[in-house]
Amino acid sequence: MSKLSNLGHRLHRGEIAYDFVGHRKIWYGVSILITVVAAVGLVVNGLKLGIEFSGGADFTTAKTSISVADAQSKIEGHTAGHDATIQKLGSGKLRIQVSDISTEASKSVQQNISKELGIPLKDIDAQIVGPSWGKEISHKALQGLIIFLVLVVAYLAIAFEWRKAVAALIALLHDLTITVGVYAIVGFEVTPGTVIGLLTILGYSLYDTVVVFDGLKESTKDITKQNRYTYSEIANRSLNGTLVRSINTTVVALLPVGALLFIGGGILGAGMLNDIALALFVGLTAGAYSSIFIATPIVADLKERDPAMKQVRKRVLARRASDATKAAEAAARGEEPADPEDGDGDDDQAEAAAAGAGVVGPRAQGTAPGSRSGGTRGASANRGTRGGRNRPSGKRR
Repeated sequence: MSKLSNLGHRLHRGEIAYDFVGHRKIWYGVSILITVVAAVGLVVNGLKLGIEFSGGADFTTAKTSISVADAQSKIEGHTAGHDATIQKLGSGKLRIQVSDISTEASKSVQQNISKELGIPLKDIDAQIVGPSWGKEISHKALQGLIIFLVLVVAYLAIAFEWRKAVAALIALLHDLTITVGVYAIVGFEVTPGTVIGLLTILGYSLYDTVVVFDGLKESTKDITKQNRYTYSEIANRSLNGTLVRSINTTVVALLPVGALLFIGGGILGAGMLNDIALALFVGLTAGAYSSIFIATPIVADLKERDPAMKQVRKRVLARRASDATKAAEAAARGEEPADPEDGDGDDDQAEAAAAGAGVVGPRAQGTAPGSRSGGTRGASANRGTRGGRNRPSGKRR
């Protein structure tokens, strides 16, 4: 069995645990820091919108040996006063994008490109994209995002509770902010592929969060009937139980996305793959982080404010204080401290009722030297004096 699988089994059984919920203030601080950096990058650099959103011309040349740097230096100053973005496609072609130019200006730019790069004019394909198309795409994407978030919050509030819905919404906004901030800092163009990637990561981030929430729902089903663990402690144990599963799911999802980003986009020069892959790579990583370090701790914070959970915490702390007092008294008498019972609140009540009825369990009776137990000896004595006739135990003759 692999070490990771063994770790997963031990986490699931509760043999080991990492206190994610207990250190939630640290994770909140890290998330706030990352979000602030992303927001500053977005404000300072801004998003580099592709021609699909800003409008412009897209020129694609025939296969050529001219590098991107050479093409950039040759056509500089010949693009009607606008910056040109050049990409080397996997087929050896050059893709030159000039934003915010009219149809008339694009014809002169096409001629300048043909002249400076030494490529026949007929081998340069030009496409004009108006800004209205990009605005329509942006509007529909924003509309779809709002509808998606509303439906997600409504579903989680019905399937779980409103606290989990709020936590999931915060985690989703956290993932979106980080992904958009990385785009601004890196300087990648925002294209329709970027929008597709952003909408995709929302579904994945939500899936990972719901998996954790479902385990938490099962673990806290009868939490008010026990007095051993607080809600935060059970939430942390449930989170540890699904930790390895979340890690495995994230790694498996990141492998093909990383191949798209570094091989498809970096080596082959596929522009659309680059746009989608970067959004997916950053979003999947942020989604895995938020489902573990953000969503569940927020649920625990909100849940601990509930009056019922406050009563549970009060009973748990009272029981632990009582156990500590008993252990200290036993140590003062030089006795071995009794182990706390493993049962829940119902077991404690049953033991109390049994004690009131005069029934003593084996743990309280002790063991006499040279005998099995006091309870066994008492039972033998009772059998030996059945009916008061001192008849030995066994079958009647």
